[in-house]
Amino acid sequence: MRRYRASPVSVARAVALLVDEGVVTTRPGAGTYVASPQSADARTPGDFSWQTTALGDRVIDAGALRVYLEPVTPGTISLAGGYPHASLLPVRELSQALQRAARRPDAWTRPPLPGLPALQTWFASEIGGSVRPGDVLITSGGQAAMSTAIRALVAPGSALIVESPTYPGAIAAARAAGVRLVPVPLDFDGIRPDALEEAFATTRARAVYVQPMFQNPTGSVLEPARRRELLRVATRAGAFVIEDDYARHLAHADGSPRALIADDDSGRVVYLTSLTKAAAPSLRLGALVARGPAAERVRALHVVDEFFVPRFLQETAVEFVSSPGWPRHLRALQRALGLRKQAMVRALAGLAPHLAVDHVPAGGMHVWARLADGVDEADVAESTRRRGVLLSPGGAYFATEPAGGYLRLSFAAAAGIDELEVAVHELDAALSDVE
Repeated sequence: MRRYRASPVSVARAVALLVDEGVVTTRPGAGTYVASPQSADARTPGDFSWQTTALGDRVIDAGALRVYLEPVTPGTISLAGGYPHASLLPVRELSQALQRAARRPDAWTRPPLPGLPALQTWFASEIGGSVRPGDVLITSGGQAAMSTAIRALVAPGSALIVESPTYPGAIAAARAAGVRLVPVPLDFDGIRPDALEEAFATTRARAVYVQPMFQNPTGSVLEPARRRELLRVATRAGAFVIEDDYARHLAHADGSPRALIADDDSGRVVYLTSLTKAAAPSLRLGALVARGPAAERVRALHVVDEFFVPRFLQETAVEFVSSPGWPRHLRALQRALGLRKQAMVRALAGLAPHLAVDHVPAGGMHVWARLADGVDEADVAESTRRRGVLLSPGGAYFATEPAGGYLRLSFAAAAGIDELEVAVHELDAALSDVE
């Protein structure tokens, strides 16, 4: 304590960390000692080579997802994160909701398998159309809902049509399920119905995965005529439409397009959404809507995988979204995201004119930027990493070879607009290095 001018609490915490890391050991009644170093034999791993044959040739690749989840070290700015910065989270409101939920006498009991009726009702009202509370299955976040939907609807070895580019989590989940991916191009009005119809005809796929609103990574919104065409094409093919509505609450201004499922009364659309993006990373709660026999299959798989979502987490969500803090938080979040987007677009135009931003999104958390011909996105990402900036190379968003080099630049994960401007400045310097 004298040497480092630290409090007793700080010293105790430091010792506890050293114990966890195996550097020191405590002996009750005797004191704290430097741990004996392990022998060379103890540090030598076992022989795991036998697993190569036992595991076979199936590869589960989570590399593209880790960039979303990578911890940001001090001094590093993230343009790669998949969640809003901690300063944008409603920590006080969530803490209060958690305290209220914890006081419920049944908070730690088993909930109904599909989810708490109050939370099902809230999601159904948010989705609209003919969706009923009983159609809603509560899941452990949007990624779990998506994985369940893909595995329930698409048999191993069968084809799943996806937008190109698309969310890497969908690519990873499909490949982990042994599903064959068929990419279909999109533009800033959404997936192209002509190319989709051709893909259904040639592959006999029975499902297509789409993000109609603020698509990840392009930010596109499926325009009204294409919404109707998408449903028509899927109906003719006898196929499901998996609608990923992850950005339902991330519009930068009031008003969002109707969910695609709100215009579907035939059970064609299987819908998934999440509270996680708009609320907090650890509020891992999502909803999956399926109707007819598909609902029975989805729910059966959900039970096999995870039984149910913890009740106290669902109770916390009900308390949160039912409070005045929820709409207040949404307004603040949407305004902050809009300001950050404008700042990033201005910075890119002023500091990095050799990047093309062809579309400025009206919602979501990122900008999709096209690199000049001949510029290697991996080199750019590595150069920016050395400069203290993390970003997402575009190749991970394509199920096959991309048509060029792209970067997905998040404006939500940085601490503020000043950090975004610094990050774009470093990106511009990195581009100069690699060109």
